[in-house]
Amino acid sequence: MKDFTFYNPTRIEFGKNKENNIGQYVKEFGVNSILILYGSDRIKKDGLFGRITVSLEEQGIVHEAVGGVISNPLISRVRDAVKVVKTNNLKGILAVGGGSVLDSAKAVAAGAKYDGNVWDFFIGKAEVQDALPVFSVMTLAATGSEMNPYGVLTNSETQQKYPIGSPLLFPKVSVINPDLMASVTPEYLAYSAVDIFSHCLDLYFTASFLPDYTAALIENILETVMRTTNRLMTNPDDYYARGEFAWTATMALNGNTFVGVEGNSYDTHMIEHAMGALYNVPHGAGLAVVLPAWMMEIKDRCPERFERFAKKIFNSADSDEGISKLTEWFTSIGAPVTFAQAGLAEDTVDPIAENAFGNAKLWGMDEMYPQDRIAKILKLAVK
Repeated sequence: MKDFTFYNPTRIEFGKNKENNIGQYVKEFGVNSILILYGSDRIKKDGLFGRITVSLEEQGIVHEAVGGVISNPLISRVRDAVKVVKTNNLKGILAVGGGSVLDSAKAVAAGAKYDGNVWDFFIGKAEVQDALPVFSVMTLAATGSEMNPYGVLTNSETQQKYPIGSPLLFPKVSVINPDLMASVTPEYLAYSAVDIFSHCLDLYFTASFLPDYTAALIENILETVMRTTNRLMTNPDDYYARGEFAWTATMALNGNTFVGVEGNSYDTHMIEHAMGALYNVPHGAGLAVVLPAWMMEIKDRCPERFERFAKKIFNSADSDEGISKLTEWFTSIGAPVTFAQAGLAEDTVDPIAENAFGNAKLWGMDEMYPQDRIAKILKLAVK
């Protein structure tokens, strides 16, 4: 292993009915007023919103609410929420939803303590110097945002999908109750599985040094995702499969897979963010298109690692067969693997490549990924 520093201050409260204690968890941090940020009104119809507000009120915590956060969350909604927080002098942010809501909550937490444009944090114009405490009750497992300090938002005006990150944005407490995820549609279960795969395989295939321990951890995450996804597709109410799936999402991006690693990058995310920014493709769906094509293009960079992946995950003889079987599994769970299946025309390749090259420049990856190379990868998925 290479030298490393590991830091993760987030407390996870995992299990049945833990959301009913959210008021207690928030109160422990001295927060007496909070913004509840959420997506659709589904959490009101199924009673989750009510249980959360009761829990907060039992602890004497004042609350305001802002809904309407969407998949591929928008900076405009974050600005609306920041205004509510500042107007009411709220002291914390509670995200109730999936990664899109929590990513937005982190931006609100930073924006509430900043006098400028919150988008400044995303374009490198400002660094997060202070932030309100963030809490979460998760209703979807995918991004790992519940236990990391990162978020990704879209600016629809500039057609940019960029990240924010700071140690100040680690959630204080995140609640993971698998029962709250039982109503996730098969479509979004598939997209979530792909997102976890991409978090793992970006690192697995790009790291210049990958310890055997970390490689084995990643492989275990991938095997667990496949096993539990297959079970959940036939039995959505399988609590234990749902719980394992949820924990793999957390583990894939909470820092554990970075331990002892050197020289990794997040290539498929850099490319896919352009799909979301331009055409509002769901993140996991875009990754399902990009990931196998990217793997085909870079497989000769580290053939021994591709062979290991093929053997460990699919018991396959060679790299090409491993990539083919991954593509087949994505298809079997209902994830798109071509532009056409994702609702994208062939003539969107060049605009996506151009937009993604902007991401590459921001992430310091433009020498490795000039625009023509990105287009070449994307064309492998045009079938």
